[in-house]
Amino acid sequence: MAISAETHEDLVLLRDAAREAGTIAMRYFGQSPQVWMKGGTSPVSEADHAADAYLRETLLKARPNYGWLSEETADDHARLSARRTFVVDPIDGTRGFLDGLHSWCVSVAVVEDGRSLAGVLECPAKHETYWALPGEGAFLNDKRIHVRAPGDTVEIGGPKPLLDRMPASWQARMRRVAYIPSLAYRLAMIANGKLDATFVKPNAHDWDIAAADLILREAGGALLDRAGKPPRYAGEVINHGALAAGSGQLLGVLAGVIAGADQG
Repeated sequence: MAISAETHEDLVLLRDAAREAGTIAMRYFGQSPQVWMKGGTSPVSEADHAADAYLRETLLKARPNYGWLSEETADDHARLSARRTFVVDPIDGTRGFLDGLHSWCVSVAVVEDGRSLAGVLECPAKHETYWALPGEGAFLNDKRIHVRAPGDTVEIGGPKPLLDRMPASWQARMRRVAYIPSLAYRLAMIANGKLDATFVKPNAHDWDIAAADLILREAGGALLDRAGKPPRYAGEVINHGALAAGSGQLLGVLAGVIAGADQG
């Protein structure tokens, strides 16, 4: 797949903007920022708002004709008429951020026709930057990364009800991974060979996964829905059912589990 100069320029823009947004977020990290609750259950902090404001101003100034979809901005369906859309989570893993954990990240992607064309995860507390373009590989701090081949023991994350549905032959080989608040970072761990696979509980949103999906795919893995297809992004519906992430035979097993699970 030939990548246009426009897409390469978009990646440079995303990397620069995500780096600065990460710097902004770090000013609040460990400093007890002000916190509000969205819907009574989901925290959002002044760090999320500051990073989101910077990203929106910077990215839309550079690409005024692109659409905008962010966790921390009211959705405007005018974006549906844009050819390309920025899909942004200014801090993916806010709970972990507020708890002082390092595994949170700024997630930014450019989406066209439902697919991510450029994706960046900036993880400043861990000094890690992940990025990818279609057909050009996935990178961590400019070093190419790949999923790992499953060994005798496989490390799998995700909600217990789905892990409990794994076939007995895999249960014997499986080590359940402790909860990782940032879904984007959990997918990056698979891309980087630090984790074998994960289930994703229903209701992940585009901003959680659009950038990480591309990074995982370019590292040799995939993110699949119950129909065995990759999610599409920046459409009218921006949340998803249960998903499976991984590679090879193991991914097929996880995809089979979510296909057969009753998601209510």
